[in-house]
Amino acid sequence: MEFKKSPDGGWGWVIVLVSFFTQFLCYGSPLAVGVLYIEWLDTFGEGKGKTAWVGSLASGVGLLASPVCSLCVSSFGARPVTIFSGFMVAGGLMLSSFAPNIYFLFFSYGIVVGLGCGLLYTATVTITCQYFDSHRGLALGLISTGSSVGLFIYAALQRLLIEFYGLDGCLLIVGALALNILACGSLMRPLESSDCPLPEKTALESVPDRYSIYSEKGKDLEENTNVLGKSYGAEETRKSTLASGGLKQESLLHKNPATVVHAKEAETYKKKVAEQTYFCKQLAKRKWQLYKDYCGETVALFKNKVFSALFIAIFLFDIGGFPPSLLMEDVARSSNVKEEELIMPLISIIGIMTAVGKLLLGILADFKWINTLHLYVATLVIMGLALCAIPFAKSYVTLAILSGILGFLTGNWSIFPYVTTKTVGIEKLAHAYGILMFFAGLGNSLGPPIVGWFYDWTQTYDTAFYFSGFCVLLGGFILLLAALPSWDTCNKLLPRPAPTTFLYKVTSNV
Repeated sequence: MEFKKSPDGGWGWVIVLVSFFTQFLCYGSPLAVGVLYIEWLDTFGEGKGKTAWVGSLASGVGLLASPVCSLCVSSFGARPVTIFSGFMVAGGLMLSSFAPNIYFLFFSYGIVVGLGCGLLYTATVTITCQYFDSHRGLALGLISTGSSVGLFIYAALQRLLIEFYGLDGCLLIVGALALNILACGSLMRPLESSDCPLPEKTALESVPDRYSIYSEKGKDLEENTNVLGKSYGAEETRKSTLASGGLKQESLLHKNPATVVHAKEAETYKKKVAEQTYFCKQLAKRKWQLYKDYCGETVALFKNKVFSALFIAIFLFDIGGFPPSLLMEDVARSSNVKEEELIMPLISIIGIMTAVGKLLLGILADFKWINTLHLYVATLVIMGLALCAIPFAKSYVTLAILSGILGFLTGNWSIFPYVTTKTVGIEKLAHAYGILMFFAGLGNSLGPPIVGWFYDWTQTYDTAFYFSGFCVLLGGFILLLAALPSWDTCNKLLPRPAPTTFLYKVTSNV
């Protein structure tokens, strides 16, 4: 479908505002799930590893299902998907208040809320990109801060609601707040489709296509018609009561008008069935060709050494870098930090510094003299060192400082699309980004349970955060080695084919 030109303003700023609040309302509770995590530990008495699955699923399911989310938005539009997903998030939160055990929360909070958040993220990003072209980076940056502001506010809000209304009341109220997503979705007015006809191909381009299509179509139609003719003739032979042969039947056809009409209808029916069979074959061939092309492009992406290293780095980064936002409150409690010392929730500090990191790192990425790939590697290395320093933090001040550093470096999500574009090019960005987001979701889902299992095994978070820091450091060093200029030197020494001359010859022949 062709859309009108992006207005780059006007109602687009309303879209930015409602998309900001949509991400604020849907991601506020899942990102600030660390406050609920402590309550679930006390309520259900399960291990930290098993309980951590709830928050990790809520963050990872949306990324794992990103291809399905994209398909839903492209098929039904951003407004219907937003309204439907608003019901999912609100319903999942309210349903979680009646959870009898931790396994029920895996479904209600982890899967239902997580999938709803994934759909809402895709819908908000898609409709914002439709409304903006020249100011697209600014618009996407503004709506992406909605989740960080939601983390900052919901961490304190959920703690306050638990204090006054208990865990069940908190989830009911947060779910009721999420119903405001429906109002935001109703304002996501889609761009009207353009009435201008699509440009036709030039004669030089269209002649070979038409020749190949119609020659194949004629061949298939002839084959299908012959098959149908044989089957139809056999059926008429069985039903006919005439004892004579083909000549007598042909003479009767000329004499009886009803028989002539019947023969014409049969011929029309055979042609229609043949055409439908042909189009079904063409559709199956096209789908199979698209599948082969997709697999070929995927293999070609993984042949890129930097992309393969980037895929490993993002996977290890989410395994090690995501658990602090979920477990930091429990880390403070395990370090015997008194509640009176908690001036501001540690998760709130992570949230507000994530928003600052997204903005500042995004601004740094726009400078031409800064290599975004090296900047991303630097954030990974510093974050790995900060994670390894958590076991040495035994006071609220040191934990707050480390939380601020980790939150700021988590803002490297804002430069990740830049890094992906620099690695694979703008033409392959969508394909490569989808693959990377799938593995990011896998890392999000596995990270907190692994850290929780380490605590259940050792009864301390020290080994868990050493492991997390090692994962992030390993990913950073692998990406750094792959991004060294020596790779480019080796690639330049390899002989390269010249596809341009070949393509020019084919075009000349056509």
